[in-house]
Amino acid sequence: MAVLAPLLALIYSVPGICRWLAQPYYPLSLLLSAAFLLVRKVPPLCHGLPTQREDGNPCDFDWREVEILMFLSAIVMMKNRRSITVDQHVGNIFMFSKVANVILFFRLDIRMGLLYLTLCIVFLMTCKPPLYLGPEYIKYFSDKTIDEELERDKRVTWIVEFFANWSNECQSFAPIYADLSLKYNCTGLNFGKVDVGRYPDVSTRYKVSTSPLTKQLPTLILFQGGKEVMRRPQIDKKGRAVSWNFSEENVIREFNLNELYQRAKKVSKQPEVPEESPEQPAIPEVPNGESKKDK
Repeated sequence: MAVLAPLLALIYSVPGICRWLAQPYYPLSLLLSAAFLLVRKVPPLCHGLPTQREDGNPCDFDWREVEILMFLSAIVMMKNRRSITVDQHVGNIFMFSKVANVILFFRLDIRMGLLYLTLCIVFLMTCKPPLYLGPEYIKYFSDKTIDEELERDKRVTWIVEFFANWSNECQSFAPIYADLSLKYNCTGLNFGKVDVGRYPDVSTRYKVSTSPLTKQLPTLILFQGGKEVMRRPQIDKKGRAVSWNFSEENVIREFNLNELYQRAKKVSKQPEVPEESPEQPAIPEVPNGESKKDK
């Protein structure tokens, strides 16, 4: 069983791995992350490289390179303690591996360091992480439709995510939010998203900062009766987001989704009561069919 369980997990993850490899972002990130390892360990690439080893072997790590790689491993382990999804784990490994590669290449040869740094910049400008394209029950708002939709039916409770495509945290949260919409969406409880990177006036209107320094993206806001009830993450006095983990369990607990869903199902079964028009004053009847004027 000790061997069978990991084998079954590997077989189960094969379709996901294939989807990753089909996207150019992941193979290229993997290649850049392992660039120094390939240059240092693979002949004939390693022949002629400078080294500080006592035996003069250019195809093996020296003590300083091992020290840098061990420090990288420690940082990745600390960062991944707060990661939720596989994408976040992989993203942290790629990011810190590239940083370590820059340091190692500059230490080896400044020309190689500049070449590697240029390749990383070109990669960041031309190759973006793939967006989530899976199933979801989510309404996408624009700057002109969000207010109208929130006010249309005040019986409907809305959970709206304020996101930006350039934010890695938003991209990591996308499959979690989509899964929540599939589980909890109903007539009385709807899920929405608005791209504040594309519509900056929406971020101003709802006080969601798009600055990477404030760490307010993504932001989830609960609307009831067209008014904001709560949001996560909360904002401190300095305008920075209070640290909050965007896991599925946290969203369900903080927004009390189970209770909201049960109430929303009951509301959706109740017909909307139309607004009553003001009553017209009754005209008193006059006997013998005479009008008031005739009388």
